[in-house]
Amino acid sequence: MILPATLLRASRPFVGFALLFLGLLGCSSNSAPTTPVLIPPVSPITPAPASRPTRPTQPTAVAAQPVMLGIDVLAADGFAAVRGKTIGLLTHPAGVNRHGTPTIDILHRAPGVKLVALFAPEHAFSGTVKAGLDFEDERHAGTGLPIYSLHGKNRKPTAAQLKGLDALVIDLQDIGVRSYTFNVVMRYAMDSCFTHGVEVIVLDRPNPLGGLKVDGPHLDQEWMSGVGAFRIPYVHGLTMGELARLAAGAPGVLDVPEAVRAKGKLTVIPMRGWRRSMRWPETRLRFVPTSPLVRDFPAVVGYAMTGLGCEYSGFKHGLGPEFPFRAVTFKGRKPEELKADLEALKIPGLAYRVLERKDAQGRTIRALYVDIVDWNAWEPTRLSFELMRLACRYDPPNPFAKLGPKEIRSFNIHVGSTAWWNALRRDGAGVNVAGFSADWRQRAAIYQNQTRRYWLYAQ
Repeated sequence: MILPATLLRASRPFVGFALLFLGLLGCSSNSAPTTPVLIPPVSPITPAPASRPTRPTQPTAVAAQPVMLGIDVLAADGFAAVRGKTIGLLTHPAGVNRHGTPTIDILHRAPGVKLVALFAPEHAFSGTVKAGLDFEDERHAGTGLPIYSLHGKNRKPTAAQLKGLDALVIDLQDIGVRSYTFNVVMRYAMDSCFTHGVEVIVLDRPNPLGGLKVDGPHLDQEWMSGVGAFRIPYVHGLTMGELARLAAGAPGVLDVPEAVRAKGKLTVIPMRGWRRSMRWPETRLRFVPTSPLVRDFPAVVGYAMTGLGCEYSGFKHGLGPEFPFRAVTFKGRKPEELKADLEALKIPGLAYRVLERKDAQGRTIRALYVDIVDWNAWEPTRLSFELMRLACRYDPPNPFAKLGPKEIRSFNIHVGSTAWWNALRRDGAGVNVAGFSADWRQRAAIYQNQTRRYWLYAQ
């Protein structure tokens, strides 16, 4: 659905019916916001300790025992949802139960279940392939089952790969960020399964950032791609099961005719013991790396916080092989200078410290580490957009104005906002980050109200 352009301008008030659709459909502003509009969050955020904090806040919602994941609930219920069915499994190394047993092992020996095929997302079944690289089909050493690549010659399961399946089980650990592609491969798999009459069964898992943080720009229609298949905010606040419910329940999300969507069958196996106020540490679960650079919870937080800011800006993340997405550098600038410039911006919830290490050759390397000292105040994407603005000051007149068509597309399919791109290219170091952030907060409140119907968990 396309709303009139006059209703899409961020600097004008939202009213009535238009408000309801902006959040769900992800409509974006056609012009940059001019006056910050502060909207209080829809739901209170439960305080929780920041990773590597300097002034930690304390959690108020900690699981009494490790959260039961979807696979745990499926097993506890006697595999009722899959018993008697021939199934495929889309998963990766982080697809384990709360005791660390891989889902593939559990389903392979489950009574009355016939597991016949495996499907692998980005980073491959091993989880070791670098981001963006394609890989081929292979065979699983432990079971002899075929592993079909969904990041190679095809991004969606083919009719031949789905032939004979009653259901495709999906067990993927997402990190709550739109451009992290596990939510994309799930949606693509739903497209194929609904088209070919195969049931989709999602084994739900926690959103590591919790279910209350929503932040950043919605994805514009023109930038939908393999790193953005939902028109949602960059930090979306939903679990994989909730995203699947949105895809199956909201018209126009899946890339299938409405008649096909209406006939499609989705089963979500919810967790037990998880609440929206829980970040990963409060689940009492061990974090299994989800990709080569997202090896722990600090990296999850950092991906949301600095990932976009290190896209074509000149900023780099990491200190050697350590601290991916948490430590930042800019060539020719000392960490102390970055620290002073960022502290002057007074970004809510953040603090900074200089780190120093020795590289493999024994040389001293240094970077600025970003701490979250107030989880409530923290706006996950704000730092990235401030880094873009700062990059225009460090590399005048504007590094983004120098990008070619390929880089422009890559930047925009990740960020997702044409309005931001136009303002950044035009205004450079003068771009109105505060105005955009206020507009995104307003849209986040609308989105949260609209997506509550798909929530599976209380606050």
